[in-house]
Amino acid sequence: MQILDLKSNVFMAPMAGITDKPLRKLVSDLGEGNMVSEMVAINAIQRKNPKTYRIADVRDEKYPVIVQLVGGNPELFRDAAQLVEELGAHSIDINMGCPVKKIVNNNSGSALMKDMPLASKIIEETVKATKLKVSVKFRKGWDNNHVNAVDFAKMCEASGASFITIHGRTRSDFYSGAADWEIIKQVKAAVKIPVVGNGDITSVYDAKKMIEETGVDGVMIGRSGLGNPWLISQTHDYLTLGKIPTPIPVSEIKTFMLKHINALREYYGAEMGLSISRKFVCWYCKNLKDAKRFRETYTKINDYQQALEAIDNYFDSFKEEVR
Repeated sequence: MQILDLKSNVFMAPMAGITDKPLRKLVSDLGEGNMVSEMVAINAIQRKNPKTYRIADVRDEKYPVIVQLVGGNPELFRDAAQLVEELGAHSIDINMGCPVKKIVNNNSGSALMKDMPLASKIIEETVKATKLKVSVKFRKGWDNNHVNAVDFAKMCEASGASFITIHGRTRSDFYSGAADWEIIKQVKAAVKIPVVGNGDITSVYDAKKMIEETGVDGVMIGRSGLGNPWLISQTHDYLTLGKIPTPIPVSEIKTFMLKHINALREYYGAEMGLSISRKFVCWYCKNLKDAKRFRETYTKINDYQQALEAIDNYFDSFKEEVR
């Protein structure tokens, strides 16, 4: 089943502090895949908080960007939806699955799974407020004693959602244990709108397996893509063309890492860009030899040129290898 007018059925999951504009641009350059923004807090964007406003502004991105909104006030969702439409969003996703304490305590994210009337009102108000299509991302339930994903999915459909994404874990699970693909299958069977599955997709083969086992229309890849941005386009190519991915040469990892660091510097400035780069560099080097020692060195560097020299010194120790 076609998901909106998107060219791919593979999504890069929204992750706060990770799926920012620099990463979206780099991943998009690698091939097909759908980009979703970091969470945009509706109360902050209504105040036109500069940082939040910048996250929501995707007007100069040449690929479709689904902007994800988070909050618990239907009226503010209406206002935020209209603003992100002006700021170039391709469509809007409503976050009803984030398990983080500060989000949940604000009656947002996965807390909305405990209040379906409010969740429905939020979806309805957002749909009415904008010409953009609206989707919803949620979880299996609040905890294993309150698994309501099927009923929640039906409510989303009835409230006007164009598609839904379900993560096969409860809020209490956070990201531990195995994702429940059976509940994803049940959700897919319960609604007529497209369903995207999320949870435990670590390879192109997992993506195909999820589609075969659950019948979902698309897949969303989150933590498995950290340090492996190639996974999004590789998954698209495997699902659509049957193309088996080849290992990424270490030299290509270095080249991409340097592109990413430079993009962060241009977007955030030298000091903040370098600080943000630390987590990405650690992910890129995962499973490479002597990675622990290099990470310990890199995370202590506070100078951009020194950072580049450290990367050169580390990767010069490699012969042509693949990860």
